Amino acid sequence: MENFVVSARKYRPATFRSVVGQQHVTTTLQNAISSQHLAQAFLFCGPRGVGKTTCARILAKTINCEFVEEHVRKGRTVSELIAAQPDIVPDALLAAPNPDAAPFELEACGKCSSCRAFQENASFNVHELDAASNNSVEDIRSLVEQVRYAPQQGRFKVYIIDEVHMLSNAAFNAFLKTLEEPPSYAIFILATTERHKIIPTILSRCQIFDFNRIRVDDIRGHLRHVATQEHIKAEDDALHLLAQKADGGLRDALSMFDQMVTFSGHDLTYKDVVQNLHILDYEYYFRLVDALLSENLSATLLLLDEIMQNGFDLHNFVVGAAEHLRGLLVCKDPVTVQLLEVSDNIRNRYVQQAQAASLSFLLSALNLVSLCDREFKQAKNQRLHVELTLMKLAYLNGAVQFARDLSAGPAASAANGEAKKKSSVTPPAPTAPAPSNGQPAANGTAEAPAAYGSSAVSARPAPVPAAPKQPVVVDSQLAHAPADPEPIVPIESGVEELHDTPSIEDEAATEVPTTSKLRDTVPHVEIGKPSIAGHEPGQMPVTAAPLPPRPGMPPMGKPLGLTSKLPGLGSLSAMKAQLAEQAAAGKAPVDTEPTGPVTGLPTIDDALLQRVWSELTEERKATSMSEFSVLNRSISADAQHVVRLRVDNPVQEDQFNEFRAAFLGELRRRTGYSRLNVQVEVVEQQSSGRKLYTSSDKLEYLKEKFPMLVEMQQRLGLDADF
Repeated sequence: MENFVVSARKYRPATFRSVVGQQHVTTTLQNAISSQHLAQAFLFCGPRGVGKTTCARILAKTINCEFVEEHVRKGRTVSELIAAQPDIVPDALLAAPNPDAAPFELEACGKCSSCRAFQENASFNVHELDAASNNSVEDIRSLVEQVRYAPQQGRFKVYIIDEVHMLSNAAFNAFLKTLEEPPSYAIFILATTERHKIIPTILSRCQIFDFNRIRVDDIRGHLRHVATQEHIKAEDDALHLLAQKADGGLRDALSMFDQMVTFSGHDLTYKDVVQNLHILDYEYYFRLVDALLSENLSATLLLLDEIMQNGFDLHNFVVGAAEHLRGLLVCKDPVTVQLLEVSDNIRNRYVQQAQAASLSFLLSALNLVSLCDREFKQAKNQRLHVELTLMKLAYLNGAVQFARDLSAGPAASAANGEAKKKSSVTPPAPTAPAPSNGQPAANGTAEAPAAYGSSAVSARPAPVPAAPKQPVVVDSQLAHAPADPEPIVPIESGVEELHDTPSIEDEAATEVPTTSKLRDTVPHVEIGKPSIAGHEPGQMPVTAAPLPPRPGMPPMGKPLGLTSKLPGLGSLSAMKAQLAEQAAAGKAPVDTEPTGPVTGLPTIDDALLQRVWSELTEERKATSMSEFSVLNRSISADAQHVVRLRVDNPVQEDQFNEFRAAFLGELRRRTGYSRLNVQVEVVEQQSSGRKLYTSSDKLEYLKEKFPMLVEMQQRLGLDADF
């Protein structure tokens, strides 16, 4: 039985043209051979299976080819070589009608004695060394001894060192001199997958070529070529899946191709590849997204169970779901469809499903799946963690629509119904007992009209003596606060009712009028008086006008504690008019700060100012050390109530200006000086003239600044290490 040769060796490229996906490297090497600018050392870097060693062998074969020697170095034309030595001219040039004018890529002929010896692994000019097993200084010393001998046939001796990063540092250093100044006939080609492990002195002596990961389309094309040569019928989707699984390595793709051919014979299908390689099929994710878009949670959970029953890893499923959502996202725009590296049939399905999914759904779903991926390993119950994510995704469209309705306003959110019910149901205001003669009740509300139910009026208890009226001032946010809670009523089930249940019966109810408390929270820098004129302490508190009655509610009674003589604050224009009248009468509520020097100001109590300043500085220390460092310094105030704050640089001045308003207001309030102001001055530090150059100078300076350092040195017995 004939020995089987794997496809990675059988179809290994023998020319620069047949190298897959590394045109930037092959073109550079061909130009270097044609222009005779060949370096003495090359370093090929890149992932596994992308053609590093293959390109090194092709380069070694080409530079010793007799056709390259005669045509490039001796300058003989192709026509002359065809007439004199046709056995060393490549077949492509022999078939050309005008070989001298035809553009061609410089390749080895493959027919001369040097090329035949290389193809039969009998060439004495090419030496390959495995650095993984020959990584000592002795191995490099033996290599250097071989370099001394010139080649017996051909022009160059080529040394290919594979996995060069495995050499020890001593071996690298022993190789430096020979690598930098080798004989004219010696060329070194180093290949590695881990460039970062090579010392910089080696890197600086080599021309570095970075090999890229091979594109999926290039690998699929090469697999199609191999399948054609082997007379294997293969589906395009199956070859594309193999190319994706290879992750940029052609050798891995060819190895999986041989495995699939062994499994399925000469008819390779997509289903066989999915089954044999144990890959999560695209079909799972298309079904998943269809179930999520239709909000079918049951189908989503059953699909997850099916995936687990088939033996797939949950984390791989989450990662694949994120990749699928990313594919749908790039298919939303025809310009970015090319970013999706799948076959044409799968790409059409992506485009079709992307049209059915909204952009907001895809973005939100991708965010949720990415969060699930990050938190997967920390979850104790990983299946439940994934199921919770799928539950959120199943109702994601409804959540997005609900958020849009809320942001659009109450009119749009009314369609949801549920939010409208919860926001509109309010407990009815409790009704207090009222006398039957129509007099105001104890709470200040009038008796409800008979039109709203006479039975409710007749059922009321006897009148209760009214308490003395007090002006009621209530915050506007607490306008609808219920009255004192009723006593807890035990229920048969043993559960106590802690609050009233809204009733749907037609009951006459009254509401507590809406009042607001006017509080002066802004610090006033002029005279420290409240900012609303006519409402200084000692006057009657003012309440806001009652709100208009709600539709369908009984008219409210008379507001508590309000008199018709008080000015109303219903609108801004009324306030402006009131302020204008008081200003015209000579009673201006706000004093303006004069622009020039002011006379008659009270003398500042420096002790009070210093104490308040220290208190504010300490308060800033707990929240911001930068503000504390700006304020923690000596201050002084002049007769114009200007506090001078001296800082070290303009940066501290900018920091103080950031919190100047709040700080100044609090300083005025606590000191009682309404015209206090802070003026910041940048004081340039004068150089002391002492320069610290040596370590002993620095140590002496630190001892002067920190005396504890001297004691620590003595107690621990430390010596100054200069």
